Amino acid sequence: MKRILLPALCLLCSCATTNKINKNIAEVNFLDDFVLPENVRTGNTEVGGLSGIDYAQGKYFIICDQPGNPRFYKAEIQLKENKIDTVTIEEVVKIDQSAGLEDAYLDLESIRAIPEENAVFVSSEGQIEKNKDPGIYKLSEDGKFIKKFSLPGYFSASGEQKPRNNGVFEGLAKSYDGKGYWTSTELPLEKDGPKPKLFPTKSPVRITLFDSEEEKPVRQFAYKLDGISKIPFLYFAVNGVTEILEYKKDQFLVLERAYSSGHGTNGNTVKIFSANAANATNTLEMQQLKNKDYQLAEKKLLFNFKSVKDKLQEGIIDNIEGMTFGPTLPNGNQSLILISDNNFNSMGKQITQLILLEIKFLQ
Repeated sequence: MKRILLPALCLLCSCATTNKINKNIAEVNFLDDFVLPENVRTGNTEVGGLSGIDYAQGKYFIICDQPGNPRFYKAEIQLKENKIDTVTIEEVVKIDQSAGLEDAYLDLESIRAIPEENAVFVSSEGQIEKNKDPGIYKLSEDGKFIKKFSLPGYFSASGEQKPRNNGVFEGLAKSYDGKGYWTSTELPLEKDGPKPKLFPTKSPVRITLFDSEEEKPVRQFAYKLDGISKIPFLYFAVNGVTEILEYKKDQFLVLERAYSSGHGTNGNTVKIFSANAANATNTLEMQQLKNKDYQLAEKKLLFNFKSVKDKLQEGIIDNIEGMTFGPTLPNGNQSLILISDNNFNSMGKQITQLILLEIKFLQ
């Protein structure tokens, strides 16, 4: 029986994940990685828990997901000969939780800068298990509240639909036309579908467009998550969307990060997908997706970090959660810079890792 069960399980795992690289949409190449030393401190804070990164006008903005001390950093990352030469954490901005944010639980996951307004947008997962709502907030560059977006009821922590705790607004992207911001949930809402498993599941996340002027959602589409990539040995596994970027109208880069416990530093599987939402159903008014008829965004695999593991400084594909378009490279191609969240090493050995990729869009 054991001889039959194991191959069957492996077959199920392979069906639940996407493994074939699509070479028609974009070419993605690894260039370099940089590991931040442990115990780096700036402004009396430990630099860690870095879950989002953005590049604007030569500067980098990096968000920290420590709810007890919500903050973001301003940094300089110098590239030289297609390598990450230096990383300097220049300033910490502690978020003022007085006017406008008194009741907010700021588990911050992504950041997008608006340099022309000296402001940033940030996404927060809230704390669903304690009835603290997620949120999309606009802050000044010195950390003061400006405004927040209105949310559909199904994102409410106390609503009937119920988001999953630690599975809400993980990704944030400026819309291609510059008129709004897209946000993605990390996991399906409870009534939309199950969390991904080793076997194939219908696990859709919602990716929602908010109009910056109207401060409300105007469009949404569903994106199906891959399954778990590795068998967990300690009864915990997850896969979700950790970041998104819109590179063309209705065309997205989507970062998925899977983790299976019991594998030590080899527990993460990280991939970049393209998502084409041009023909996807607008699910904004759909209160639940389970057993409903709708068209998902079309999904293709562009890059699997497993392919470059032996090129990484420490041979670790860590908890990569942040992604931004960086400066244009000398050959005219676009750079992508990604960053990992080390969870302050609360879950074992982890590193704060920056990865430099080159991407050339073919269509």
